[in-house]
Amino acid sequence: MKKYEELLQKAKALQPKLVEWRRYFHQHPEPAFKEFNTAKKVEEVLKGFGIETRMMAGGIAVRGFLKGYKPGKTFALRADIDALPMKEETELPYKSQNEGVMHACGHDAHTAMLLGAAKILAEQKKDLAGNLAFLFQPAEETGEGAKKIVDEGGLEGAEGIFAIHVLSTLAAGSLWYKSGPILAAGDFFDVKITGKGGHGGLPHLAVDPITIAANAIATLQTIVSREVDPLESAVVSICKMQGGSSAYNIIPDWASFGGTIRSHSPELRDYLPKRMKEILDGVTTAMRGNYEFNLMQRFPVTINDEGMTKSAVQVAKDLLGEDKVSQMKAMMGSEDFSYYLQKIPGTFVFLGVENKEKGITYPQHHPKYDLDEDVLPIGTALHMAVALEYLLQK
Repeated sequence: MKKYEELLQKAKALQPKLVEWRRYFHQHPEPAFKEFNTAKKVEEVLKGFGIETRMMAGGIAVRGFLKGYKPGKTFALRADIDALPMKEETELPYKSQNEGVMHACGHDAHTAMLLGAAKILAEQKKDLAGNLAFLFQPAEETGEGAKKIVDEGGLEGAEGIFAIHVLSTLAAGSLWYKSGPILAAGDFFDVKITGKGGHGGLPHLAVDPITIAANAIATLQTIVSREVDPLESAVVSICKMQGGSSAYNIIPDWASFGGTIRSHSPELRDYLPKRMKEILDGVTTAMRGNYEFNLMQRFPVTINDEGMTKSAVQVAKDLLGEDKVSQMKAMMGSEDFSYYLQKIPGTFVFLGVENKEKGITYPQHHPKYDLDEDVLPIGTALHMAVALEYLLQK
């Protein structure tokens, strides 16, 4: 018999409520740093379970705390609650009611699954040896929410942490895991090149910032191709450019571009912007221009603890079956769950929500994104089982 079969059955019995919560949050999405009503709803539900709550980050985050009847360790479970600033284009009966905001990444499901785990665990707290912290954090999409929770003491007393992220490219009910680096550091940058404007027919009297920017962009691409070990992963992507006016014969004073830097090691994360600045120094000096470089470091590398991952994988195999649990390659996406992992050991896994038979195939961050709600009880049970397994360990 499966060790955690009873938890899974309890979660399945709760499915109507899980769906109700998920659809409520989907209908009432709020973007990063504006999650006031979402946090208020979460707090209200947690209090209804008899769980102690603490509002954080100025009222846009909630920390629930469940103290067991028996002494033991403290374990944290996390869900992100922010939505994306984009227009929903589905015809779902529970589509977004907030124009220009949509839960297109699955955070509504994360919130519902963790509320379900909190409810069932609160009902059996007399048997609980240890404590549980339920973290409902804002602003994951901007890479700033988890840091606020950490800075405000949200991890107080916790010795381990776990989180689930749904994945639209993985079959519903399947799970992907990886110990060590699983997601990349994600940083952003802006570059402004300053030259000297002039007439397009007299370029020798000007200093053309567009030409400088073009040379800089081409040279920056050699960092990954020629300076990074081919067996390591890194990205320097230019994702936006500006320069000039609507006129065809005016050389502008300035041009700008920006993008993202990704890597899977803290050392490479430090190296890449350093080399970018050195290249910008050389190119702009050689071409008689100047530059400004603004680096915004947002997401550290997400590094899963080996022991925590091994334990979570065993739990997942018990719940889902070995054929549904697979090791994955590291991705170049980023997650601010990394801030928690810098403080305490933990692990972060992906739970599949794609269902081709139901027509649920759109990727995350797409205006027609949806997910298979039959997965909600699985996520709830997984939260509970991982937490209880941790608290049972001496």
